[in-house]
Amino acid sequence: MKQIHYSSKFKKDFKKYRLFPDKVTALDKVLRLLMMEQPLPKEYKAHILKGNYKGCWECHIEDDYLLIWIDDDMIELLRLGSHTELFSKNRK
Repeated sequence: MKQIHYSSKFKKDFKKYRLFPDKVTALDKVLRLLMMEQPLPKEYKAHILKGNYKGCWECHIEDDYLLIWIDDDMIELLRLGSHTELFSKNRK
């Protein structure tokens, strides 16, 4: 089982969503799969990113609820949020 590290930006992002139980439950489901090194189902649209996040992974937990992480010896959660929050210029 892989360990998870939470970046400071991820922690800040998570504070916005922690009051929405459905969002937290959906995130938890994805994190459990990542920790167990299980492939994410196709509906999550997991893929490697380019540009500022080159080499990082992204998945769609819901339509516009995204998770960005690095998958190495441990899982480093980088960001959580909408496309606009995560991919607007000067955001990383």
